[in-house]
Amino acid sequence: MKKLILLLLFPVAVIAQKDHAQLLQQYMTGQNKYFQFNGNILVAEKGKPVYQQALGYADYNTKRMLNDNSVFELASVSKQFTAMGIMICKERGLLSYDDNIKKFFPNLPYDNITVRNLLTHTSGLPSYEDQFEKNWDRKKIAFNKDVVDMLEKLKDTLFFKPGSKWQYSNTGFALLASIIEKVSEMSYNDFMAKNIFQPLGMTHTYIYNTRRSTKKIPDNYALGYVYADSLKRYILPDSLSKFDMVYYLDGIVGDGCVNSTTGDLFKWDRALYSNNLVSKAALDEMLSPLVRTSPTDSTSYYGFGVAVQPKSDKGKVISHSGGWPGYRTLIVRRTDIDETIIILSNNESAIPFFRAAVESILNDEALVMPYQHKEVKIDTSILFNYVGKYNAGLTMQFLKKDGKLYRHRNGTPDIELKPESITKFFYADGTDRQIEFEVDSNGKVIKTWFLNMGQKGEMKKVE
Repeated sequence: MKKLILLLLFPVAVIAQKDHAQLLQQYMTGQNKYFQFNGNILVAEKGKPVYQQALGYADYNTKRMLNDNSVFELASVSKQFTAMGIMICKERGLLSYDDNIKKFFPNLPYDNITVRNLLTHTSGLPSYEDQFEKNWDRKKIAFNKDVVDMLEKLKDTLFFKPGSKWQYSNTGFALLASIIEKVSEMSYNDFMAKNIFQPLGMTHTYIYNTRRSTKKIPDNYALGYVYADSLKRYILPDSLSKFDMVYYLDGIVGDGCVNSTTGDLFKWDRALYSNNLVSKAALDEMLSPLVRTSPTDSTSYYGFGVAVQPKSDKGKVISHSGGWPGYRTLIVRRTDIDETIIILSNNESAIPFFRAAVESILNDEALVMPYQHKEVKIDTSILFNYVGKYNAGLTMQFLKKDGKLYRHRNGTPDIELKPESITKFFYADGTDRQIEFEVDSNGKVIKTWFLNMGQKGEMKKVE
């Protein structure tokens, strides 16, 4: 399935406040019915869920359906739990954020990296994924100890001096999981269960990363699927060589491998407003804008295991997304107005676009609801009126070829735009994208709109 294109669009209007639950259900149900969204979603306002729904299959092969308690691999949404584990250890006096990681891994060839650097992605450590891709026997399953051994053996150069920059690092969070094990004298799995999941009543949450090695699948588990273009259907990634990392990286925890439900993640959301696990001071630090993530973006920061946007039109935003073959996940917390969005997909649905659409509904902004697009016959001579280059954050070109209209972008395959009227065209790749033209009485284009999963924004013709 083709990747969606993110354009910088803005809602075209604000409407009177509507029934958010009804609109959310209409939108997500339509996305499932017409555009293959598969997954679970929970949206809460003022501490109470206003919409929760399971849409699609937990297992495409057996047609077992998802339900509200289906368990998903969270991928990098897991990092905030690892961060909390470190915070608990710190408050128990088992470690300090300023500890040099050589205290725990004395043979690592790197100096001046602290626990705090690992928590905030400022360590500069090499990517273990790259190291294992180049140097690991892919018939073997790697574990956290192997990550440490690989770093010690290869002695790859750091990306930058620790603390001088920000760069997302799965390696750092794998090391944090191993630190938890060393100082607590418990397995990462047992520590997280005893100190986080059980105290919060997260009864459907656990560390699970042995599907490939033990062949055991928990009850009510949402298997992750990828779309195979050659087969024109969703399949498990296990049989595709380009996804063999799902096997040989199966034993590594800390950067991922927390598995949970939308309901349990909402319990986690509520806990981050309290000091049930750690002190208020510790929570405040975790959720603070500690490190700027980009020298060119003054709005995006990172705390401990979470992304932090200190200011927006809706106040402070705490979030994290996750991705692994077959899964896309997201939790968004707009803390100043107490809104929570949790989306878990087990077919790699385009989560950023769903986030934008859900936020538009919560903000009472106009959103085009999904519907089935049907091709109609038109006089193809009018297509010349639409040919040209247009811009909406990114530039695209409309071409006429063989009596059809195509969207062209450099570096990507052309996509046919099928007419559903003489002025509106939908993408033929199955994604929820359309182009709509407004014309005058002579057929001349006066405005052009790009509709991306319900978000409608104007495009300007540049050539």
